[in-house]
Amino acid sequence: MEKRVLGRTGHQSTIVTFGTAGIGRVTQDVADQAVEVCLKHGVNHIDIAPSYGEAMERMKPWMLKLRSKVFLGAKTTKRSKKEAWEDIRSCMSRLGVDSFDLFQLHAVKSMEELDAATGPGGAIEALVELRQQGLTKWIGITGHGPEVPRVHLEALRRFDFDTIMFPVSAAIFANPDYRRDAEKLLAAAKAKNVGIHTIKMLARGGWGERQRETTTWYDPYRDQAEIDKALSWLFSQPIHTAPSSGDVRLLPKILDAAERYKPLSKSQQEEWVKSQRPPLPEPLLGILPVSAD
Repeated sequence: MEKRVLGRTGHQSTIVTFGTAGIGRVTQDVADQAVEVCLKHGVNHIDIAPSYGEAMERMKPWMLKLRSKVFLGAKTTKRSKKEAWEDIRSCMSRLGVDSFDLFQLHAVKSMEELDAATGPGGAIEALVELRQQGLTKWIGITGHGPEVPRVHLEALRRFDFDTIMFPVSAAIFANPDYRRDAEKLLAAAKAKNVGIHTIKMLARGGWGERQRETTTWYDPYRDQAEIDKALSWLFSQPIHTAPSSGDVRLLPKILDAAERYKPLSKSQQEEWVKSQRPPLPEPLLGILPVSAD
């Protein structure tokens, strides 16, 4: 699988990161199979968070073997310094590690949350102390929602974050306002040599009142041909790596598509964006209804 340098971290990350949200609500046997298929495909980057069900407990048996071989990124949704430190210690215990490669402010999707996390006594102070103590090398920020590109652009002005993580898919980029702001964020990140993770790689719409067919809270592409096209489009964007989908059943298809990825031309990229017809919108990702025309 192709590897890209994750900005200033210097890490050669596989273009697909193992998104452990997918193993947070499965048995240990299912989680083990997911880890094994990732290793078979050479994945060398793990994304994990306390809010991902029992993902940390599922990964703990693997960490003694894998810790020195993978780039480990964790997160906290806490906004105060005190609560963030409590979360960090809990992550270490649950995962069975004593350090991280990257620790991130998680799910910062509004200016109010950014103010709380980066203000006096905010969670960012805990992450700075964590780095000063040699317990993480890098500090990042994540989030999703229609406002997040603008929020993260402001975040880069306030603090010298090493990485960002936010949603990018063709269906999301069909929203012109989101795309405009996202492209500004991508340009700013590149100028600062910030590592760029993108999430929701398979997002095509929302569920509305329909019964969910996957464990993801958004409606993802599920057919191999669509996943192939979605990832070819995604990895043609100026990004470094993308965590896999939150449904572990889609993982083999994602990894297969990533290994066969070929970049799309600019015109092919635009065609894919214009072809998006979300079955239903997903306001939480800025995916718009299909226009009447």
